[in-house]
Amino acid sequence: MQIKTHNPTEWLTHFGLNHAVEVKGGERTLYLSGQTSSDKNGDPLHPGDLVAQFQQAWDELVKALHSAEMTPANLVRLNIYTLDVPAFMEAAEQIVPIYAESGAQLSATLLGVRELYHPDILIEIEGTAVA
Repeated sequence: MQIKTHNPTEWLTHFGLNHAVEVKGGERTLYLSGQTSSDKNGDPLHPGDLVAQFQQAWDELVKALHSAEMTPANLVRLNIYTLDVPAFMEAAEQIVPIYAESGAQLSATLLGVRELYHPDILIEIEGTAVA
């Protein structure tokens, strides 16, 4: 499998992201459900802490990848849903290294939403991986 990134402008690369990710020769595609900062019963963890919630959601996403015998390097797409886009942007310096240092070559979308499944959940991430 070959992954090639496309960046007609560089501004997204400051966030560890790409404008587009091209995959050639992939045999399997994994669509990951939204992951949140929740315990095994779905109860929220880290109320009020956007960075800790992103880290926990990322850890859950990585566990799902591993269950399919994949790693973050297989991720090509990440959708980020948050209740507070300005707070996410303020915390970007802390959030970006969480995924950027994992080897993932991502395209991504950041979406501000009115609510998630529980009022204490501030962020949810879903992804697409190819192997």
